[in-house]
Amino acid sequence: MRWQYRTTVLALCTLAFFVTYFARMGISPVIPFIAADFDVTNTQIGLALSGMWLAYGVSQFPSGVLGDRYGEKPVILVAVGGTSLASLLLAFAPAFAAFVAIAVVLGAVAGLHYAVATTLLSRTYEELGRAVGIHSLGGPLAGLVAPVAASWVGVRYGWRPAVAVALLVGLPIFILVAWRIRPTEPRRPDQPMRERFERSALVELVSRPPIAFTLAIAMIGTFIVQGLLTFLPTFLVEYHRYSATLAGTAFSGFFVVRTGSQFAIGEFSDRYGRDLAIGGSMFAGAVGLLALVVADGLTAVAVAILFAGTGSSFFSAIDPRFLDQFGDREQGAGFGLVRTVYTVVGSAGSVGVGLLADLFGWGTAFLLLAGLFAITVLSLVANWLLELGY
Repeated sequence: MRWQYRTTVLALCTLAFFVTYFARMGISPVIPFIAADFDVTNTQIGLALSGMWLAYGVSQFPSGVLGDRYGEKPVILVAVGGTSLASLLLAFAPAFAAFVAIAVVLGAVAGLHYAVATTLLSRTYEELGRAVGIHSLGGPLAGLVAPVAASWVGVRYGWRPAVAVALLVGLPIFILVAWRIRPTEPRRPDQPMRERFERSALVELVSRPPIAFTLAIAMIGTFIVQGLLTFLPTFLVEYHRYSATLAGTAFSGFFVVRTGSQFAIGEFSDRYGRDLAIGGSMFAGAVGLLALVVADGLTAVAVAILFAGTGSSFFSAIDPRFLDQFGDREQGAGFGLVRTVYTVVGSAGSVGVGLLADLFGWGTAFLLLAGLFAITVLSLVANWLLELGY
């Protein structure tokens, strides 16, 4: 089969997403070391990482506007290069306040990638669910590799070299993107950027009933996933009493599941509908999180992680659901805007789960996340049964 340029674009966008995800996922497995070094609580660490994810979300909308103005390639390059550099700076943070500030910068530059890469793929692929599913694999693949690498390096050399590993991963990908992806024609090269930020236009966009409903589902789901991405290894250490290495390995297993599920759910949504794919994924997530709390033994925990990983893979169906509702000229800024909204709100998952764990314990915190997954499933079922059209 002849290799096509669009395959190159998809492969490099996926690798670029891998880099931006690797840098963020390399932090979670070494949270206990960071907390001990800076003498801070789970809530404080959760607040720092919520700041990172908040910045990640806020930069989604500007990235879409920048992509419309200058083309997608320059924005992707800034995302990959900036993430790599921020990871190096994070390793040299002299105090917790500096750690928080650099983590926020890391989140901001990493957040420039996803929206513009997705709109670039929408230009080249008709089977958008499949393309988004493959592109989304960059995240779970990074989640598969980063926890093991960070745990191994962190145990032997400390958390600072562990987070700096992202620089070594990012530089080759930056060179490949610069070399092999062609510049694209901007969608709106002459429109003043301030016009894209007019409040009335933004409110009109997100208040359309189908988009508002999708946003609500996405915000709840993202809150849950952010909490898992930040604290699943810590949960396994403190609730199930696993070693840091075993917890890091289990966390990698979580991403193994997401690696397969992202593609499968995207493909399923193309064939059978977005809502069925989203609802099935989130139902699995509710079952998995409940099972994580009541599981007894490695086998039971492994099965729970299988379901939880599937539940955390709904993005490859929900992002095409958004894009289905935008016109061609709305996709860049429109998709960036909704990504900003649901990622910003969802970023509270890190501090929210950390606070719940500090106040009520890890079991209660994860049971509440399972309940949130159940709410999203019931909302989708109600939308279908009542024919609300959302």
